[in-house]
Amino acid sequence: MKAKIVASRENIISDIDRRIYGSFVEHLGRAVYNGIYEPTHKSADDMGFRGDVLELVKELNVPIVRYPGGNFVSGYNWEDGIGDKKNRPRKLDLAWLTTETNEMGIDEFQEWARRAGSEVMLAVNLGTRGPDEARCCIEYCNSETDTYYANLRRKNGFEKPFGIKLWCLGNEMDGEWQICHKTAEEYARTATETAKVLKWVDPSIELVACGSSDPNMPTFGSWERTVLEATYDYIDYLSLHCYYGNRDNDTANFLSRAEDMDRFIKTTRDICDEIKAKRGSEREINLSFDEYNVWYRTKDEEKTMERWQIAPHLLEEEFNFEDALLVGCMLMTLQNNADRVKIACLAQLVNVIAPIMTENDGASWKQTIFYPYMYASIYGNGAALKQEIQCDTYKSKEGWDIPYLYTSVIDNKEKREITIFAVNRSLNEDMELEIKLDGYDNLKLKEHVNLYCDDLKAKNTRDNEKISPKNCKINHSSPVFLKKHSWNMLRFKY
Repeated sequence: MKAKIVASRENIISDIDRRIYGSFVEHLGRAVYNGIYEPTHKSADDMGFRGDVLELVKELNVPIVRYPGGNFVSGYNWEDGIGDKKNRPRKLDLAWLTTETNEMGIDEFQEWARRAGSEVMLAVNLGTRGPDEARCCIEYCNSETDTYYANLRRKNGFEKPFGIKLWCLGNEMDGEWQICHKTAEEYARTATETAKVLKWVDPSIELVACGSSDPNMPTFGSWERTVLEATYDYIDYLSLHCYYGNRDNDTANFLSRAEDMDRFIKTTRDICDEIKAKRGSEREINLSFDEYNVWYRTKDEEKTMERWQIAPHLLEEEFNFEDALLVGCMLMTLQNNADRVKIACLAQLVNVIAPIMTENDGASWKQTIFYPYMYASIYGNGAALKQEIQCDTYKSKEGWDIPYLYTSVIDNKEKREITIFAVNRSLNEDMELEIKLDGYDNLKLKEHVNLYCDDLKAKNTRDNEKISPKNCKINHSSPVFLKKHSWNMLRFKY
C-alpha cells in the first residue's frame, strides 16, 4: 500500500498549547491511595508520595493534572483534606461507593504536582455545594490577604499561595449518575455565579464550564447552548468528555473512532461560535477535552463490588496494543485541533484507566498507552500544520470513508525540527509513505520510532513488557515504510 502526506510551512493550524498533554487524578479506586500516595512503599518520599510513580510521571512530561474529580468532586468537601491528618474525617464517597480517608487533599496534591513538574487543574464541587465553597477554596489556595482562609493555609504550613490558575466549574453536571446533577438552566445559573466569585477573588485565573458528559447525551447541543448563553462572559473554556471501546471486537472500526472524536470537537466548536455570533461578542471560547481514553472492559464495576472499601481495585483497565493505536490517534486529533483545543486530560494517570500501573507495596509498570502519550508530550510541541493525506480508505460502521493513514505534522521552529506522528490502520498491509513538506530546506530524517506487535490483543504486565518502542534503521536512499497496524514517530531536522 502507498500513501502520501503533503504539508506546507505556511499552512499552520495553530501553535500547540502544551496543556493538551495533561492528565487526571481522581479519588477513585487506587488512583490516589497506593497510586501516587503510599507512605509505606519503599520508594516513598518525606510526604508519602511513591517515588517510582513520580519518576514515571516525569517521564511522561505531564504539564497539568486535573484533580480531585471527576464524579468524586460533586460530593467532596475540600476542607476535609487540609490540615493535620489526625483530625481529618473518614467519609462515605457516594460517587464510587467507597470510604474516603482524606489522608490526601489539596495540601498534599499541590505539592505532589510541583514535585512531578506539573500544574494543578482544580475542580470545585457544584453538586452538593456551590459558589460559597468555591470562593473559600480559592482564597485558601491563591490569596495573600490577611483573611481567614488565607491564614488557615498559613497555619497549615503553607506560607505562599498555591497559585492554581485553572479551575473547573464542577463535573459532568448533566449526568444522572452525578451527585446532585442539574438541568442545563440550573447548572448555568450556579456556574455563572461561581465563576463571578472565583474571578473576583483572583482575576488571573481561567475557568472551564461543563459541556455535555458525552456526545451521545440526549441533551448534547442544547445543554451547550444554554450554558454558554449564561456563562459566556465569565468562562474561558467548555469541557468535552469521551471514551471509546472495542466491545464488538471490530478493530478496524475501533481505530476509526479518532474521526468520531474530531467530529465531536468541531461540532462543539461550532456551537461556541454560534453563541459568540448571537451575542455579538469578541471573546472566543476554547475547548478543554478534559476526559478521554479507551475505557469499556471495567465500566460499572462499582455496581457489583463490596461497598465502602478503602482504595479498592476499581476500573483498572488492562490496555492492549490496539488500545495504544487508538490513543495515539486521539492525541493526533487533539494536535490537529490545536486552534481550539487548548487543554486535554488523558483520564486517568495511575491505576484507574491509566498509562501507569502499580502493585500495592510493590512494582510499577508502563501500560501500552504510555508510549504514544509520552512521545506526543515530549515531541509534539510547536505549530501543528494542515495536511493533505492521499491513501486508500475503508468504511466505518457509519459509512464514513476512513483513510488507512492517520497523521499529525508539527513544526518546532525553536529546535528546527519536524515531527510526524502516524498510524497505519491497515490490519494486513505495510505502507510505503511519501512525505512532501513545502518550505523546508535540507530536511533529513533523524529518527523513526515504531510501536508494533503482531498480536493486537497483547498487553504489558508487571513482568513482561511486550509493547515497547523500537528505533527503526534509517536508509535515506529508500522510502519510509510503516508496518501494518503500527504507531510511528518520524523526526526530521532542517
